[in-house]
Amino acid sequence: MCRWLAYSGAPVTLDDLLYKPANSLVLQSLHSRMGAEPTNGDGFGIGWYDGHAPEPGIFRSTEPAWSDPNLRELARHVRSGTVFAHVRATSGSAVQVTNCHPFRHDGWLFMHNGAVDRFPELKRDLQLEVDPPLFADIAGTTDSETVFHLALTFGLTDDPPAALAAAIGLVERTGRGHGVDFPFQGTVAVTDGQRMWALRYSSEGRSRTLFRNADVSVLREHYPDHPALRSLSDDTRLIVSEPLGELRGAWLEVPEASCLVVDGGAEQILPFVPRT
Repeated sequence: MCRWLAYSGAPVTLDDLLYKPANSLVLQSLHSRMGAEPTNGDGFGIGWYDGHAPEPGIFRSTEPAWSDPNLRELARHVRSGTVFAHVRATSGSAVQVTNCHPFRHDGWLFMHNGAVDRFPELKRDLQLEVDPPLFADIAGTTDSETVFHLALTFGLTDDPPAALAAAIGLVERTGRGHGVDFPFQGTVAVTDGQRMWALRYSSEGRSRTLFRNADVSVLREHYPDHPALRSLSDDTRLIVSEPLGELRGAWLEVPEASCLVVDGGAEQILPFVPRT
């Protein structure tokens, strides 16, 4: 499928997030250790907030992340305190820029690792439920972008967990109406630039991997000489498809069927149940 990371904390360069970790996202694009496929070379995307515009910046490409010189150049100069990054392995939709994550709507970003099973059969029924003013904004052909616009239709900007529960509930109801046993699979991240929500859920109960970092201040006590920890703020929050390094105790698995809410340095894990 795909690999992604979401970062919140003191401003850092994209280089710090994408290239410098031992198991960086760029390395995962070529040699993922825990993904459904080891190679995620069907494009990439990054989104970041820098205060220069009301909406986040995005840069997406169909090039493999490991070989794109523009990504490396950009990563050395862009700094942000809220970053989404995604490397793609297509589940069947075309390799094109409009299918690369993250997706943007006004001040919101969304990305997904997983799939809607037999999406081409469900696509028409699902997209008919998208609010008409939002439908015109669907630029690509992925199941992920359709789920994003369903969540926007169901009130994502007011209550993200409830909107995602409604969107995924609709996917499951529609899929089972077409004889699909396990319609939804995946991990999802969404942000308004201030807060982040990360969802881990699958209809089968066997979701893709998802991890969050342990408290940085506690890790710093255990590893006072670790250079990476010295440069991180205490409110750093990283949510990742797979750990970025091997530091013992640094990564905690996000439970199955749950929604992680990050607001500054605070976080909360809520149960997630699709709304039927």
